[in-house]
Amino acid sequence: MPQRTVAVVPHTHWDREWYSPFQTFRLRLVDLLDELLPRLEADPSLSHFLLDGQMALVDDYLAVRPEAEERLRRLAASGRVAMGPWYTLPDEFLVSGETLVRNLQRGLQRAAAFGGAMAVGYLPDMFGHVAQMPQLLRQAELDQAVVWRGVPAAVDRTAFWWEAPDGSRVRAQYLWTAGYGNGAYLPDDAGELVGRIRAWEQDLGPALVGDLLWMYGTDHQVPRPHLGRVVAEANDLQDDYHLEITSLSAFLDAAPTDGLATWVGELRSGARANLLMGVISNRVDVKQAAARAERAVEQLAEPLCALFLPADRWPERLLDEAWLQLLRNSAHDSICACSADDVVEAVLHRYAEAVHIAQGLTERALRALGESLATEGPVVVNPSPRARSGLVELDLPGDVEAEGTQPLVADPQVPGDLRLTGAELPPYLNLLRSQQLDAHTYVNAIDVDDRGDEVEVVLSADRHLLENLIVSDVKADLLAKAQARPDAHFHIRVTRPPRRRVLARMDDLPAYGWAAWTPAPLSVVPVAASRTTMANGLVTVEVDPDRGTFAIDGLPGFGHLVDDGDHGDTYSWSPPEHDLLVDEPEDVQVHVADAGPLLARLVVDRRYTWPERVRARRRVGERTVDVRTTLELRAGERLVRMTVAFDNPSRDHRLRAWLPLPRPATTSSAECAFAVVERGLTAEGGPSETGIPTFPSRRFVQAGGLTVVHEGLDEYELVDVHDGAAHALALTLLRATGMLSRVEVATRPLPAGPPMRVEGPQLLGHREVHLAVQVGDVDPYALVDQAYLPLQVAVGRGTGTRPATGQALDLRGARVSSVVRTAGGLEVRLFNPTAEPTWVDLGGHRGWLVDLRGAPVGPVEGGFGLAPWRIATVRLPG
Repeated sequence: MPQRTVAVVPHTHWDREWYSPFQTFRLRLVDLLDELLPRLEADPSLSHFLLDGQMALVDDYLAVRPEAEERLRRLAASGRVAMGPWYTLPDEFLVSGETLVRNLQRGLQRAAAFGGAMAVGYLPDMFGHVAQMPQLLRQAELDQAVVWRGVPAAVDRTAFWWEAPDGSRVRAQYLWTAGYGNGAYLPDDAGELVGRIRAWEQDLGPALVGDLLWMYGTDHQVPRPHLGRVVAEANDLQDDYHLEITSLSAFLDAAPTDGLATWVGELRSGARANLLMGVISNRVDVKQAAARAERAVEQLAEPLCALFLPADRWPERLLDEAWLQLLRNSAHDSICACSADDVVEAVLHRYAEAVHIAQGLTERALRALGESLATEGPVVVNPSPRARSGLVELDLPGDVEAEGTQPLVADPQVPGDLRLTGAELPPYLNLLRSQQLDAHTYVNAIDVDDRGDEVEVVLSADRHLLENLIVSDVKADLLAKAQARPDAHFHIRVTRPPRRRVLARMDDLPAYGWAAWTPAPLSVVPVAASRTTMANGLVTVEVDPDRGTFAIDGLPGFGHLVDDGDHGDTYSWSPPEHDLLVDEPEDVQVHVADAGPLLARLVVDRRYTWPERVRARRRVGERTVDVRTTLELRAGERLVRMTVAFDNPSRDHRLRAWLPLPRPATTSSAECAFAVVERGLTAEGGPSETGIPTFPSRRFVQAGGLTVVHEGLDEYELVDVHDGAAHALALTLLRATGMLSRVEVATRPLPAGPPMRVEGPQLLGHREVHLAVQVGDVDPYALVDQAYLPLQVAVGRGTGTRPATGQALDLRGARVSSVVRTAGGLEVRLFNPTAEPTWVDLGGHRGWLVDLRGAPVGPVEGGFGLAPWRIATVRLPG
């Protein structure tokens, strides 16, 4: 038998945060690299080390040891240390496709500063892999991947061709059952090492393709000092194997490619390694925060700033900071929330920071648009890449009802008077920190009477004088007078003119466009609600007063809530041995919250008694819970919005909303990164995990003529299966558990992490979730925008040159993932999530197609063809 090469790849797998917080793990990271780097320089036998394929740990280390940067550069440039290509190792199903792109781009850019990234799509521990990953890797000029979890039983070799829906493919090295730590614990004895390698080769048997890959490393591990010696002794001891300390890239460059089988699409199987399917449903608060933050950055702040801020005001650093928070959170143990409570609190804080940045930048872009308009008054902005009609909230002056609107809040005229002496005035002035006192009141004029004993200060809500007032000067003037005349009386008069908050409907707003709003008759059939029914000429919604569910055009059973037990952990749902399912309310109350004509809402209050917890594998105790479901129907729409809110009193349970299918279904179609993935009624499991057919959907799922869109409710299952088809879809609203990882789980025989008690995943207290449903054929991407990407409002100043109606960017024929400003113009990422080719119309623009590294692919003029399932990035001047 010819001698077989054993590629020994020293590495560490580094979870930035997991069962301990980031700062705790970073102390260990500093210790690890403080020990490793001198050893690399001093020990030639330790010829290579893999830094887990992610650049975040390099940045985290250098933040503490900046003096080590040059040492790392030397080691990386000489090939002794491999870095990148990722910034963090992400979960692929719980973040957007754009987040995956930015993660890869940031990793490649950071690694370039150290001589370049490892040319391998390293995916060692993700909880499954999205269908489009091969295309993303190829567009980043990577043609190799390394995977472990998720590979189906049909792949029976340690290497295969992995193909994206568009046909892009990479060679995938499969880490088989032992994963990235098959060689983790290196014995001090060479004979024992050879025995372990021989046993591994025998375990692989005919599955082995080419030479053996011995991944020497595991979580947070540094190589032992005896590595070089033991490898040399093992080579001297026998002739069956030649052990070589090497890099992953070198091993893969020499790996065979002939005769490999092909797998097309996502890798989401538990056949040989636990996929840990339950991470998509734990800590719904984290998944909701992720959905809101990505939307705020990707779909609002970034495109609106790119389109409406002057090029020299592009907020590159602030957007970079927002993206950094998203990328840190995209790490699989972070977004999956299978972590200590402190870690999850940090994740939520980072998402909040990204949202705060995005909101501020969105307001800045809208303000810039308003200042550039030649007309005065409210202007409605469409942040979507498609033409839209819909409702918008407007803040209008006056107290006269505007035609075609629905009042929300009336704020009558509120005059106010405050009389202070000069001695009492200074502390009050310190409270005036800017022009704006509240949402409607601004300082805009002063009238100081030097001849009498009273000084009058006038405050009002007139925004037009803001530019002409310097509040610091006003305050300084008043303070000087107060100090000079401490006994004088100062009269501060607040005048707040009446204002109204109303709903209005805008028709046919162009994509990335705007239009001035003027009162007009309603152009669609109004919506009306009475007792238990809402209708708008397109859809009729009727609530069952006994069960609290509702029917859409006569199809009953929507919003049926089913609560069952969960004796699992943050990784896996598992039913208790003695479960108690609760799906019928004890009391139902229905009332009309809004009667129309633009928006109608029915409020359904249901009272249930849920078990309190799982104890000794049995659901025990009782807790009363009031669940409020608010149903909303708008004029001109078939979409029915649902908000479910309650104070969760129970532990160890799962709450799902069952939604009937208009027709039986054997498959579902759900959004994942840059694709719509079709799945069946079953999921593949194996010895390490039961195959439970709960699947992820990023923002929408379709089955049997029903489309469900949601905000962070990422887990669904086709249920009520009989006669070979499903008759309902269950969407998980909450899954509560008290263990990070449990030792004994019915759906998973081995723990997935440390058996730690955690309180946060129980999600006690107030919960509120959002989803929407529509029956019939519909574009799901348009439905997502309609439900969760609201029209925006700018205020025209009348001082610019833009017309009252216009369009900043006209792109047709594909979905838009991002719009970013670059030094030369705009960079737009588009994708075609269908099985049919399309033509992308650039509205007459010419530009260049580029790959994910920014390298030119080819020129385009006016438009270009986009193949099925294809992703494209185009740079446009302007």
